[in-house]
Amino acid sequence: MTALNELTLAEARDGLASKQFSAREIAQAHLDAIEKARALNAYIVATPDRALKMAEVSDAKIAKGEARPLEGLPLGIKDLFATQGVHTTAGSKILEGFEPHYESNVSAQLWRDGAVMLGKLNLDEFAMGSSNETSAYGKTISPWRRQGSETPLVPGGSSGGSAAAVAAHLCLGATATDTGGSIRQPAAFTGTVGIKPTYGRCSRWGIIAYASSLDQAGPIARTVQDCAILLGSMAGHDPRDTTSVDLPVPDFEAAISRGVKGLTIGIPKEYRVEGMPAEIQRLWDQGAAWLKEAGATIKEISLPHTQYALPAYYIVAPAEASSNLARYDGVRYGLRVPGKDIAGMYENTRAAGFGREVKRRIMIGTYVLSAGYYDAYYVRAQKIRTLIKRDFEAAYASGVDAILTPATPSAAFGIGEMASADPVEMYLNDVFTVTVNMAGLPGISVPAGLDAQGLPLGLQLIGRPFDEETLFAAAQTIENAAGRINLPKAWWA
Repeated sequence: MTALNELTLAEARDGLASKQFSAREIAQAHLDAIEKARALNAYIVATPDRALKMAEVSDAKIAKGEARPLEGLPLGIKDLFATQGVHTTAGSKILEGFEPHYESNVSAQLWRDGAVMLGKLNLDEFAMGSSNETSAYGKTISPWRRQGSETPLVPGGSSGGSAAAVAAHLCLGATATDTGGSIRQPAAFTGTVGIKPTYGRCSRWGIIAYASSLDQAGPIARTVQDCAILLGSMAGHDPRDTTSVDLPVPDFEAAISRGVKGLTIGIPKEYRVEGMPAEIQRLWDQGAAWLKEAGATIKEISLPHTQYALPAYYIVAPAEASSNLARYDGVRYGLRVPGKDIAGMYENTRAAGFGREVKRRIMIGTYVLSAGYYDAYYVRAQKIRTLIKRDFEAAYASGVDAILTPATPSAAFGIGEMASADPVEMYLNDVFTVTVNMAGLPGISVPAGLDAQGLPLGLQLIGRPFDEETLFAAAQTIENAAGRINLPKAWWA
């Protein structure tokens, strides 16, 4: 019999509904797995008492026939989402000891629908990173290993704790956030599914901000169906967030069975970047073949401003971060390091509280917003952003329903292998994902195969605004064709 923590979310939902096991039993199975997986450092803090109390409520609801959509399903929450009365850190020392008196909109909707909270998941500090190596609470280790190697691998970032926990069966699914690829890249690195919805589909209220015009919440889970189930609860209009769009939430789970017959899938020629590994190109070609065999039409398209997306992103995102992170000053909450005066306290608190990568991005952002450089950098980057958005609009106007690309330029790399002396090398991990955030579009990463060293590789599908349903249908087609990837056995236990 499959262990309770190794079920998919959909299987667990059906098992709970048919009373094959209790919510308390499945919660305890996950808590036991978390305890045995300390070596992965996926959780910053586990919440066993809260999980078991929530599970008991779920069992009572199920017994009365009042089960809600996610009743009794144990989830992990990225530690960027405010959780009432539970340590919320954004992976930073500067928020040490902070316990919010409020709940983020996304997590509140999960609890409304009956989900059970297992704890808070590790992440790159303030979501700034592609490897989960910048957290003040230590690196998260991927549950994957290269064949014949004991080298610890990164789970991707910034939602590395979320992806690692899902891949290691430490939760049925997890919340995550994506500013430039932080859902899709770690999902690709860990053999899981991750969707970044359209900007505005999920409320950002109660999510610690990195770059407000780019950040978007979404789920990571083990299957396309599981992601569809979770997004159905996470999405929806929130009047407290002025960027939240007032649109009905479709039945995403129903959309997975639509298939792709009659759809046109675009293949952007600009994504064939110089130096792309042959196995990434082969996977991309295979993905297009699978969709064609399922009835889709494959069409080459052009997104001519793609080459400018990465530099423009690394101007816009740090600029917004430098503004958002100005609120962390030691006055109201979190870390406080005294100084000779208030300015000294600000300086000492930020020097001690922020990590190296966060300081780097704040300084870049402050520079590009400063007098004399604002027009040269920030304004120009925003103009490029508009051109990138127009490229996608032209592609969709030409009859394309979705766009297929690789999710990442490589499989997961070893911890410490991307030299910190050259941060630009790390930033290149986002080369296939940042365009989606710059244009505010939905994108999904789905596992599609393994590389020569036995590590997972993902394909990305990019959709029209608020057309996540087509992405789920196309992603399900790829998942069906590729087959489910066998996640790693628990070498860490």
